[in-house]
Amino acid sequence: MSCLKGLLTSCLVLASVMSWAKAVPISIDKTKVKAPEETVKEPPQSVDTGLHYDRYLREVIDFLEKDQHFREKLHNTDMEDIKQGKLAKELDFVSHHVRTKLDELKRQEVSRLRTLIKAKQDIEGGNDIAVDHQALLKQFEYLNHMNPHTFEVEDLDRLIKSATKDLENYDKERHEEFKRYEMMKEHERREHLKTLDEEDRKKEEEHYEEMKKKHADHPKVNHPGSKDQLKEVWEEADGLDPEDFDPKTFFNLHDTNGDGFFDEQELEALFTKELEKIYDPTNEEDDMVEMEEERLRMREHVMNEVDTNKDRLVSLDEFLVATKKKEFLEPDSWETLEQNQAYTEEEMREFEEHLVRQEEDLNQKAADLQKQREDLERQQEQLNAQKIELQQAVEHMERLKTQKVQSQPEMHLEGNAVPESLGHDQPPVLPEHQPLSPGHQDIAPEQQQQHDVPQNQQDLGQEHQNIAQENQPPGHNSPPQDSPKVPLEHNVP
Repeated sequence: MSCLKGLLTSCLVLASVMSWAKAVPISIDKTKVKAPEETVKEPPQSVDTGLHYDRYLREVIDFLEKDQHFREKLHNTDMEDIKQGKLAKELDFVSHHVRTKLDELKRQEVSRLRTLIKAKQDIEGGNDIAVDHQALLKQFEYLNHMNPHTFEVEDLDRLIKSATKDLENYDKERHEEFKRYEMMKEHERREHLKTLDEEDRKKEEEHYEEMKKKHADHPKVNHPGSKDQLKEVWEEADGLDPEDFDPKTFFNLHDTNGDGFFDEQELEALFTKELEKIYDPTNEEDDMVEMEEERLRMREHVMNEVDTNKDRLVSLDEFLVATKKKEFLEPDSWETLEQNQAYTEEEMREFEEHLVRQEEDLNQKAADLQKQREDLERQQEQLNAQKIELQQAVEHMERLKTQKVQSQPEMHLEGNAVPESLGHDQPPVLPEHQPLSPGHQDIAPEQQQQHDVPQNQQDLGQEHQNIAQENQPPGHNSPPQDSPKVPLEHNVP
């Protein structure tokens, strides 16, 4: 086989994973078509498989292909050995550089998965829940999550088996998805009719039948992969004489990457001319989603008929064997999508019942959310009322405090008045350096102490003395207690 990547892709059952072909366009200029031996091959181009681990898968394949030992083992390993894991064991013999790079790729992929898992948990409202990454990584079978650091034999084995299983289920899942698309389209049409009055409904039904009739009115569609279908491509797309049709030359002409195989994309390109008979993007009656489904149906049919080893590739030998069969020379007519409705009426009824249940669930969730909203609004109103009451209570307490302070009498000290809180026995403090009045300079200390008594205390004492004299019995003479004693020698005549 001339292209190692094509061999690697086929051995790993990853034809849909790594496809590098660019098929010859149907609208190619016939005057510029070259002979098969002069055909210029397009450079390899990777195509997204749709698998969620597509990038990881392609990068692993790219680096494995760079190891010479691994490439040599590929030539001597058949498909069954690969599916049983024999090729994966050769990973132990690849170069240190390749193993180091594969380790790095795996660590990056595990980190990517953990990020996606965490984001999913956040979206679903699990922000407060601890994420068990190891448990969640078990959902991804294409790598060994128990060892997130190094790429081992088990990782390659898991990758091969997972890709094989996922790609085998791809067509089945695609059929189911297209069926849902068709039923939803019909459901919406029926719901629209319910909104119309009788006259408009009749017009709409007539228009619908007219579009169906126009879509079915097209030239005969050749059976995909038949001699008539390939000869039409040979003549109209390749610009060659139909009488000179040669299967081997045709294969080499349309094996655009020169790897010795027809992969799925190269096969699908062969059906463009047939699809143009049925679908026109400018026509109202033609659905481009249905056109792509028709293309995939044709490719799937040819693969089932020609791909005998089920590696999702058509080799030259398989192709030449198929051209000798009766189905190639005298095929049955091909039934298009409009001749094979994707769903039954029973399936349509179940689908609509499912939609009704979904709508009821959504309405119930909407009602629950509305009730929660109303409850939250009531709680907010109660909190606001409590807040207002609290503010009013604080303001009232502040007013009472202010009024109490303003009602207390102010205390003023005038002259030498003694505050009520001071006792009568506490002598006043005279200001420092205050000069004595005339006549007090030669007074004895005892007299000085007497003179130091404030006038108000002297008056108070005199008042008490007078009261005492008034209360004494008659005949009792008491000398005045505070009369000054004057020496005889100082008597004044």
